[in-house]
Amino acid sequence: MKIWICYPPLLSVKGVPQLTQNRQFQWFSNPTYIYPYVPATAATLLKLEGHEVEFVDGIAQQWTYDRFIKYLEMKKPDLIAIETKTPIIRQHWTIINDIKEISHETKVVLMGDHVTALPDESLMKSSTDYIITGGDYDLALSKLARYIEDDAHPPSGLWYRDKDGEIKTTGPPEYWKNLDPLPFPDRQLTKAWLYYENWYKRWPFFYTMAGRDCWWRRHGGCSFCAWTVIYPYFRTRSPERHIEELQMLVEKWKVREVFDDTGTFPSGKWLEKFCKLMIETGLNEEILFSINYRFDAIVRGGLSMAKLMKKAGFRLMKLGLESASQRTLDMINKGI
Repeated sequence: MKIWICYPPLLSVKGVPQLTQNRQFQWFSNPTYIYPYVPATAATLLKLEGHEVEFVDGIAQQWTYDRFIKYLEMKKPDLIAIETKTPIIRQHWTIINDIKEISHETKVVLMGDHVTALPDESLMKSSTDYIITGGDYDLALSKLARYIEDDAHPPSGLWYRDKDGEIKTTGPPEYWKNLDPLPFPDRQLTKAWLYYENWYKRWPFFYTMAGRDCWWRRHGGCSFCAWTVIYPYFRTRSPERHIEELQMLVEKWKVREVFDDTGTFPSGKWLEKFCKLMIETGLNEEILFSINYRFDAIVRGGLSMAKLMKKAGFRLMKLGLESASQRTLDMINKGI
């Protein structure tokens, strides 16, 4: 089966849209292209399962819409998977209708927090064929491809129209319990060199993702976070497995700086083990390493942990400073 993991170019003069990883949507005036790690894992899994996969990111590749349409006319894939967000869902409905006019046989699946919250809406208001709910797109797309190709059992968390046009669902989504067996994303397939943020210091600069969601979820999670919709709980790969990926990036891609895009990087014993492995393997001398984190985790870890992280090669932490008002922080369950 010919499958696209796809971010069609959007028609706007507002800037570069940021919707990968289903983060808080915004338009960037300075180009910023954050690597869609879970869709990249999905593309890799599908390729390993024998499908003909293309990672068509018209945003990061800076395509015009006309170029995207011409490429679609030439290739006509069997399945296109598009990650969407509330501010641009109507644009995606229009694009899906265009896709169907050009290639009627192409099946289109939408995924992301918006369609997880409102799964039937896009089926009613566009030519979308399938809705994947939840955030483990790699698991769901793998099973969806099997279902379409072999008439196998449909994946959990799927919404679709039956032969009579009635909207059906297979129930709540399924999630990986263990992330360690998942393959590392194929950076060649997914054009990983296209993705970066303007604050990096060294090149090549790549992304990793040690965990899915944020460990603050066990305390209810921040009420404004999109990931509370698509992930039910926090999961990580082991520190050893994460080190394996970093070693591969250094050896194969000569990477010199890494940003880990986990919602909030693991703390406590996991972090301590990871730092010690960075030092033992010498990766702390090879790469600069940066993360999303929480200020209270820095305080709780204390000076000794901060010094260990510095020795391990950590350079930068992105901390959410949403408000100076404690009342507001309490309302959004920030926990600080």
